[in-house]
Amino acid sequence: MALKLKVPSIVCDGCAQTITESIKTMEPDAQINVDVQAKTVTINSEASEETIKQAIVAVGHTVEGYQTG
Repeated sequence: MALKLKVPSIVCDGCAQTITESIKTMEPDAQINVDVQAKTVTINSEASEETIKQAIVAVGHTVEGYQTG
């Protein structure tokens, strides 16, 4: 499943790395792209949307919206 999430709390590459590591902890095979400028996280994974959101929130970020594709 492809999922694109708006994460307005992303401000730097460190945020991107933290989010990536958190998602990989829950879903090691996930393909993740964090766009710092656009403040989006695109994930291609078998994990549920809720699992991905929980991984992002767990490291202190806020998820605002999403699109599936």
